[in-house]
Amino acid sequence: MELLHQQTKAIDKLHRLKVGALFMEPGTGKTRTAYELVKSVKSDYILWLTPFQTKQNLLDEINKCGGLDVLEIVGIETLSSSDKTYLDLHNKVNSRKTFLIVDESLKIKNWEANRTKRILELSKFCEYKLALNGTPITRNLLDVWAQFEFLSPKILNMGIAEFKNTFCEWVKITKRHNGKTMIKEFISKYHNVDYLYSLIKHYVYECDLELTIEQQHQDITYTLGKEEKQRYSELKEKYLDNERLAFLNNNIFLEMTMKMQHEYCCTEDKFIQLDKILKEHELNKIIVYTKYIVSREALQKRYPDLQVLSYQKHSLGLNLQKYNTTIYWDKTFDYAQMTQSEFRTYRTGQIDNCKYYSMTGDVGLEKMINDNIKKKQSLLDYFKKVGSEQIKKEL
Repeated sequence: MELLHQQTKAIDKLHRLKVGALFMEPGTGKTRTAYELVKSVKSDYILWLTPFQTKQNLLDEINKCGGLDVLEIVGIETLSSSDKTYLDLHNKVNSRKTFLIVDESLKIKNWEANRTKRILELSKFCEYKLALNGTPITRNLLDVWAQFEFLSPKILNMGIAEFKNTFCEWVKITKRHNGKTMIKEFISKYHNVDYLYSLIKHYVYECDLELTIEQQHQDITYTLGKEEKQRYSELKEKYLDNERLAFLNNNIFLEMTMKMQHEYCCTEDKFIQLDKILKEHELNKIIVYTKYIVSREALQKRYPDLQVLSYQKHSLGLNLQKYNTTIYWDKTFDYAQMTQSEFRTYRTGQIDNCKYYSMTGDVGLEKMINDNIKKKQSLLDYFKKVGSEQIKKEL
């Protein structure tokens, strides 16, 4: 298959370097670009680290391109949790001329995490390195340090403490709870962004997704049954009790919202509204995303030919361009999952307009999730901001 314009530009920029970063939005073809860069040099061993759930899809994509003889694909989660895997990979990269690729490199943004420490250690022994991610570099500057430390410590030439002091302004908040003092730090401003970009720009290729097809979003309202509404109200009163919340230090809030949503995830009117959508589209071009096992099983039983996926397993790394209609059966609280799921269909190679239907129940929680997704804000952060009394009114 002929290379796309943005893929050719990326290869032209990075093929002369031993290290580089492809920050290309989902759907722009970064796997094929990375494949061509790997093929352009001679290496004895190719280690491709990727989120575990994307391993098979990645292998399929690479085989479509022609395959790689000395390739090993390892899940980042496996590397983090398995000492045996880590030691085995350490021995391999230490004894061979290695090309190391980290897919979804934001997985190593936390420099204190075990997976980051292990990947940085492996990288010391690798001659060629490539970081892949679908997020532009400027959204959170603190994510940058570990990714470029992985490529080469010489690029930034500073440790994490110096990096934070150079580019971030911090606010410290002190809280007392049960006789203990807790200090939390929050980034309030970024500084010297132009200087940071001057350090890394030679090693980065960025690419936004540009398609002529449209994305069309539509809310589909459904009505909860009488029993589901009653149970919803009972859970709200039970979990939003001030004494209970104080005792559990507010950590019960997310559990509460999950249980409330689970109560009505298969209410009958939801299926009636879905039937209407299915009549308007080709069944073999429809994806339905679910969050709960009971949702997935109910849909698979009622519609055995329907493609039913889960956010947790299937919103990342899959190429689903043969589909063009996506239905969000259960709302997700996670903005990143929502965005990633859209890019499974809206990507290079898609020729049809992409339609997205969000199933929205007639209760306050559904509106709250919608509002927070639009603001790219988590429900827990919103709860901490407005407090339980305001939440009670909205729910």
